[in-house]
Amino acid sequence: MYLNQPLNLKPTYSEVELVALLQEQNEQAFSYLYDNYSGALFGIINQIVPDKEIASDVLQEVFLNIWRKISSYDATKGRLFTWMLNVARNAAIDKLRSKGYQDSRKNISMPEDVTAISPSVKMQTDDYGLRKMVNKLKDEQKILVELSYFQGFTHEEISKSLNIPLGTVKTRIRSALTLLRTMIQA
Repeated sequence: MYLNQPLNLKPTYSEVELVALLQEQNEQAFSYLYDNYSGALFGIINQIVPDKEIASDVLQEVFLNIWRKISSYDATKGRLFTWMLNVARNAAIDKLRSKGYQDSRKNISMPEDVTAISPSVKMQTDDYGLRKMVNKLKDEQKILVELSYFQGFTHEEISKSLNIPLGTVKTRIRSALTLLRTMIQA
C-alpha cells in the first residue's frame, strides 16, 4: 500500500448516531443504511413475495418509506432493524394483497412440462390440501388460522382487527392446530 494514497474507509455508526443522522436526512447515513441492511430486508421481502423482480421493487419502496418516515421511529419501542423489518414486512404483505399483484398472478401460465413445476408450486398444492383440512374447523378457528398462517398476520394484529382478546386468539389458534394435527395423523 502506498503511503500517499488516502484510505477509503467507510464510516460506521452506532444505532443512535445513525438514527440521528437519518432524521436529519443525511444522505451518507442513508447510503450506509442501504448498504448494510438491504440484503437482510430483501431476504425478508422475498420470503413473502417470491418474484425477485417484484421483491426488488418492494425493497425500493421500503427504503423510500424509511427515508420519509424515519421521524416516526421510536427507539423506546425497539431497535432500528426491528422497525425497518416491520416496514418491509408490511410493504411485502400490502404488495401481495394489492389488486395489481393479484391480477398479475392470474395471468401466469402453467408450464407444458409438468416435471418442470417448481417446489413453490408444489408447496401451494400442499397448501390446498391443508386448506381443505382448515375448512373442516369451526368458523371461529378457521378465520384465525387463515389470517395467521396463510396471510401472515401476528396474533396481536388479529386481536386488534377482530376485536377479540389476545388470549382468546392464542387459545383458539392453539386448539385449531391441535385439531389439525389430529386430522393429519388420522
